[in-house]
Amino acid sequence: MKKQNLLLLADAYKYSHYKLYTPGTTKIYSYLESRGGLFPQTVFYGLQYYLKEYLEGQAFTKEDLDEAEATLNGVFGRSDVFSRENFEYILRKYDGRLPVKIKAVAEGTALPVHNVLMTIENTDPKCFWLTNFLETLLMQVWYPNTVATLSHEIRKIVERYFEQTADNASKAAIDFVLNDFGFRGVSSVESAGLGGSAHLLNFKGSDTVYASYFAQKHYAAKEVYGKSIPATEHSIMTLGGAAKEKEAFGHVLDAYPQGLIACVSDSYNIFRAVEEYWGEAFREKILQRNGTLVIRPDSGDPVMTLLKVFEILFEKFGSTVNTKGFKVLPPQLRVIQGDGIDQESIPAIYEALKGKGISAENLVLGMGGALLQKVNRDTQKFALKCSYAEVNGQGVDVSKKPVEMNENGELIASFKTSKAGRLKLVRDGQQFKTISEHDRPDLPDLLQTVFENGEVKQQHTFESIRERVRIQSTVAV
Repeated sequence: MKKQNLLLLADAYKYSHYKLYTPGTTKIYSYLESRGGLFPQTVFYGLQYYLKEYLEGQAFTKEDLDEAEATLNGVFGRSDVFSRENFEYILRKYDGRLPVKIKAVAEGTALPVHNVLMTIENTDPKCFWLTNFLETLLMQVWYPNTVATLSHEIRKIVERYFEQTADNASKAAIDFVLNDFGFRGVSSVESAGLGGSAHLLNFKGSDTVYASYFAQKHYAAKEVYGKSIPATEHSIMTLGGAAKEKEAFGHVLDAYPQGLIACVSDSYNIFRAVEEYWGEAFREKILQRNGTLVIRPDSGDPVMTLLKVFEILFEKFGSTVNTKGFKVLPPQLRVIQGDGIDQESIPAIYEALKGKGISAENLVLGMGGALLQKVNRDTQKFALKCSYAEVNGQGVDVSKKPVEMNENGELIASFKTSKAGRLKLVRDGQQFKTISEHDRPDLPDLLQTVFENGEVKQQHTFESIRERVRIQSTVAV
């Protein structure tokens, strides 16, 4: 059973298009691309979920059609826009299986922007209108793509600073540096699953439990990839008020005397907490633990706060100097910054630590809404556009080439210019290229059929996608 009525998952204007296409149209072929954006490449992920959850098998029923007809006639206030016959035809001839073909690059591929990621076309000439009817739903793949890309780019930043300031032996910890704190900040449970699992392609630290389940359910993940540790919140630390904060810290250490434990420490005064409580009252207890206490500031300017916290911790607990010449806290102590973390603050934090001779291995990060919610379709400028059609038996290359006015009142070519023709994605040496379907027959098309006439033709496991992300090396075209 599909959880939503597919016939209601389109923008309203889509229902009118079957009448608006040029008479004699029998084929609409469209493609998805990232037209630029914040990052130079995009990690492709999430399409398989949409195919299996919404399109596979019988995509809709007569009951869905009845429901859609009543709703759409109400939307338009007239009965000559929504075409029941269009959908009844698919029910009669295909038992509700969608006569479309979708090709896509393998999930986990990190592809330079301005390249085709996916194509879709109708396989029944009477269903030419269906291709772009599905745009509204399929375009939502921008979200897991963008989160996977953002997380991947942050991984590059983390790896760079570990390479500069941390021992090689500590690099295994990179998997747990960026932790997903984003479930409460997203707009839906579905977003938590899609975005949270997209993050797990690059890191393993996550408090979004549903993301691990999502990867297992929809991508056959063989293990639980999201890992977390016991940790406090302010409701725990403030029950006794400021006068009993020290007592609360002691209880935290007693509750989990071994292993990792994180403690938010800024309920009243982070610097007093670090200096007087952690650095003096509980210093020996911390150093004698078989495990690591992770101290969490949760307010203030991240750079300035962290520099002061580390200054106090090095003074109270001492440090060693690693092979790169940077200071490292005792293994029983680390710091996590989960407030104000995004792709801009992370390199600023690491650069500030580096400037003070502090190794990146001392710090882990938590990222919430900035990871899973503070993105949109324009972060990577996603678009799905028609590039080819067949009208009255003739193939037609289709594209848009807008002229737009900039802030200076000058007419310029728009970044929204689209590609024309049937497309294929190839790799020529180290470069990905999008070319005409008939060009370079010596180079295989990297777009593979993943869906055809109601059947999912190819599935990727979470492990294969993670591995593809890990080894992927791209050169921008």
